[in-house]
Amino acid sequence: MSERFCVKMRASDKGRHISGAERIVAKEELPRTMATLAERALNHSKGSPDMINIKLERTEGMLELDALPVSTETVSTAEEGWELVGRLLKEEGFERAEEIKARFKETYEMRGAMLLDADTLERLEPDQGRGVRATYMDREEMDWDGGRKDHFREALVLATKVSAAPGIVGEICMSDDPDYVTGYIATKRLGYKRITVLKEAGDAAGGRIFLYRGDRDKVQDTIDFLERQAVLVRNVPAAKRENAWDGIKAELEELREKSLERKCRTIGKGMKVFSANDYLGLAAEMGGSTGSRLVTGTSEYHVELERLLAEFKGSEAARLYATGYMANVGTITALAGKDDVIFSDELNHASIIDGARLSGAKIVVYKHLNMADLEEKLRHHYGRRRLAVSDGVFSMDGDMLNLPEFLAVCKRHGAISMVDEAHANGVIGKTGRGLKEYFGCEAAEVTVGTLSKAFGAEGGFVTGSRLLCDYLANRSRAFIFSTAMSVESVKTAIRAVKTLMAHPEKVEELRGKVKLLCAELKARGIEAKTDSAIVPIKIGDEAEAVRKSEELRAKGFEVGAIRYPSVAKGKARLRIAVSAAHTEEALKELARAI
Repeated sequence: MSERFCVKMRASDKGRHISGAERIVAKEELPRTMATLAERALNHSKGSPDMINIKLERTEGMLELDALPVSTETVSTAEEGWELVGRLLKEEGFERAEEIKARFKETYEMRGAMLLDADTLERLEPDQGRGVRATYMDREEMDWDGGRKDHFREALVLATKVSAAPGIVGEICMSDDPDYVTGYIATKRLGYKRITVLKEAGDAAGGRIFLYRGDRDKVQDTIDFLERQAVLVRNVPAAKRENAWDGIKAELEELREKSLERKCRTIGKGMKVFSANDYLGLAAEMGGSTGSRLVTGTSEYHVELERLLAEFKGSEAARLYATGYMANVGTITALAGKDDVIFSDELNHASIIDGARLSGAKIVVYKHLNMADLEEKLRHHYGRRRLAVSDGVFSMDGDMLNLPEFLAVCKRHGAISMVDEAHANGVIGKTGRGLKEYFGCEAAEVTVGTLSKAFGAEGGFVTGSRLLCDYLANRSRAFIFSTAMSVESVKTAIRAVKTLMAHPEKVEELRGKVKLLCAELKARGIEAKTDSAIVPIKIGDEAEAVRKSEELRAKGFEVGAIRYPSVAKGKARLRIAVSAAHTEEALKELARAI
């Protein structure tokens, strides 16, 4: 092994600890390491330091250890997390588990850890104000990312070293970083057991307890190992974010094992059907679907429309709903429940709001199109599953979500991304395929659409992975318990989707009409801007908006007056929806009339 140095960083402000870290690196890595640790100290959520101390020491007598095995327990609240700590301690043979937990708060003001006799609960540190500090440790792999805090790996390295110390039989740890709420309990049998929530986000409290069992005359050997023995830990895995889709996949597998999985089946020709709700035998004449998609409501046309929609959106699969409203409600209530958190843009459509309310999940509203606020909210709210949902194009103002930024925030915080593209399909992107095409990025994990806007038909749909669409067929009550779209409606929608796919020039034609109207309005001193086909004319007063709408109607123009509750009180507006079918002269006449 090449010569290595231990680099320690400590930062404080007027004596108050802000940040600390250490690395064991090769000589050639020293300049980069010192620079990045200094940068880390200067950019910490606990404040700006007035003193940064960086210390270098050559390491000798290096001990190499394999990382403890890792497992995770997911909880929703800090209270649940600490209940779990007590239960695990008892299972590990610590009879005074509740008393050990109670002592943990005493560690909050300590710079080091409390060294506690596991049976008598006597404190064994020579300096109880300072505690015992585990130092001189790092992971063996040199794939460091440049100094950014990696809570999981740093904690696993520490837990691995502590568990190897003579006489140590257990450890409890909670970070003092306000942005990190996950803690752990570690023993030789349990390994490293992550507990997802041990405190509220924003709480700077943190500490650790080392549990000792052995001869008292050997306590100093334990302290010497913790504070002086250099250790490199092998096979430290990267942090594995909890994946909500793993849980969804597991649910489906369990349904399959119990023969409870639902699937859509088409009714074969010549089949004598005794499961339809066609009581008077009128369905064949009227084009009705006779039942839900899971019973008799799936025709070859439903299957073809779902295939076409998946192709149009560039996804693995699609799932049809009776309306766009039911697509949002049915999807949100399937993906989120009592122990989950939904993060919703403050101007999201009513169908998203209603779906969130009906789900029973905790609802966290973030500022309109403000990704910094969404990220802040994601840092501070935890649940079994987290769903971030936004309109793609907002129906009242026509403004558009920055999809790449939204997806990046969701990925950083392990939230399922969901976007309603009802007003984006057929409008946004070169060929009208929506935000994914416009930004040249991947799609949201869940994308909702409607057939009643640009497609001129009726019905709603969801596109995404095959796993998502199979899950909706088994967990979305709005899909399971609703009669399928009529065959005639589905045929109409198929023609509409094929038309747009064959004639993408219609999208450019629409875009030209929107530009024309906005230019005509601006020439007359009227503010008009949009990212989409929706052009809002802000009025403010509700009565005034109604009056202007009526005046326009008298002149032969149907322009809606949008008022509370569709928009906030005092934010009434005229809402113009431009179509490629509008003539240039009609658009100019409208601008003159307004």
